[in-house]
Amino acid sequence: MEASISFLGSTKPNISLFNPSSNVLPRRDFPLPALKLKKVSVLPRILHQKRLIRAQCSDGFKPEEDDGFVLEDVPHLTKFLPDLPSYPNPLKESQAYAIVKRTFVSSEDVVAQNIVVQKGSKRGVHFRRAGPRERVYFRSDEVKACIVTCGGLCPGINTVIREIVCGLNNMYGVNNILGIQGGYRGFYSKNTMNLTPKVVNDIHKRGGTFLQTSRGGHDTAKIVDNIQDRGINQVYIIGGGGTQKGAEKIYEEVERRGLQVAVSGIPKTIDNDIAVIDKSFGFDTAVEEAQRAINAAHVEVESVENGVGIVKLMGRYSGFIAMIATLANRDVDCCLIPESPFFLEGKGGLFEFIEERLKENRHMVIVIAEGAGQDYVAQSMRASETKDASGNRLLLDVGLWLTQQIKDHFTNVRKMMINMKYIDPTYMIRAIPSNASDNVYCTLLAQSAVHGAMAGYSGFTVGPVNSRHAYIPISQVTEVTNTVKLTDRMWARLLASTNQPSFLTGEGALQNVIDMETQEKIDNMKISSI
Repeated sequence: MEASISFLGSTKPNISLFNPSSNVLPRRDFPLPALKLKKVSVLPRILHQKRLIRAQCSDGFKPEEDDGFVLEDVPHLTKFLPDLPSYPNPLKESQAYAIVKRTFVSSEDVVAQNIVVQKGSKRGVHFRRAGPRERVYFRSDEVKACIVTCGGLCPGINTVIREIVCGLNNMYGVNNILGIQGGYRGFYSKNTMNLTPKVVNDIHKRGGTFLQTSRGGHDTAKIVDNIQDRGINQVYIIGGGGTQKGAEKIYEEVERRGLQVAVSGIPKTIDNDIAVIDKSFGFDTAVEEAQRAINAAHVEVESVENGVGIVKLMGRYSGFIAMIATLANRDVDCCLIPESPFFLEGKGGLFEFIEERLKENRHMVIVIAEGAGQDYVAQSMRASETKDASGNRLLLDVGLWLTQQIKDHFTNVRKMMINMKYIDPTYMIRAIPSNASDNVYCTLLAQSAVHGAMAGYSGFTVGPVNSRHAYIPISQVTEVTNTVKLTDRMWARLLASTNQPSFLTGEGALQNVIDMETQEKIDNMKISSI
């Protein structure tokens, strides 16, 4: 049975449902050999840009129902190089994999984005499972790989670099690996260095990035020119949302030029604000290290009369580190994050809550994410909006601002003596090596990226989806920012733990949150009904 694809609202698909090992360039009416879904045809729908793709059977068979299976597929080099030869995977001869019952991942293996479903619900969105394939599209002695790190620092970057090098060398016998120094601009303004397992042997024990980094400096044409001039055919890009958008542009230019170059992204952000994946590497380390700062603040405020400690943690747009660190610590009285607006004065405000806690416990600790209350702070300080080289808005120091606001209020208004303590450990947290949990996670990310590139996939990023590593289209992780949902149970658990006010009753904030959640549900319903 052959299925043809009809396009509603677009003539260009952004997923490709074909078997890469077949070496056949996909057509608009290509068959679907890799997805054998019982007796019904696949009716995938694309959520990107609210477009819909339906598969219909050419033999006249009409499925009884739409089971709602959606495959968000990643590009393959055979998409624009149909005659590209494939080779047996060297892992067939590997001693390490000799005892593995199922060495290779099938082209039919997918990972579900949602695992909590109701009876009769749609099957939903799926991604290709990460892992080694039986056929590869690069000969080991012809591979010339490069690795680049971009953006801010994060625990675990060096571990990812090390494991990409060791994975390429130990599993696939690749010896030609370059390190691009200084971020994206390093492709055309910096020297490279040769990377071997010996060179990177102990870099996972250090913080920062062994290859150095920078923000901005992305020039797609110059970067691909350099890739082409150096004969590089595998590119591993480690960075956050902006970096991954750059990786997508590099892939698109590579495809336009018809180059056999696999572009693989490894998402990096200490804030855990990358969409789709369970969490970003370095997050566990950041939460663990944040405990030291919170504990120090608690000791300080316990030792003085009316002590108020403020600890500022990372979180430009997402408050995950502040939230999870608060839940883990249990000594925090109040957590403020970018997603939850707060106000200072009046009934239910922060000043009232601080006064109540001081009367009850004689001390309190506040954890605040760096992006919390920025509009409030900017209005108070009459600051102009400026951006860094990556296009991110430069944040004002909300920790110092809040410290001064609390001090002024209780000293001048309430005529009450307080002892303020402010701790900002953000750069100390970013600079430390990853812990054991993140080291294992970084190893899996690196090896999955290597397997994907060797198998001929390109323009993808890798990460765990419901604890199973998958290949994800880069556009999926860059379209939106992962944020704390104030209507989810995790935030409710935090409020129950700290017993802090939600602040959502102030100035119509509660209605704004409800409206945002309702609009999101409406948009999803519209997409489902197309």
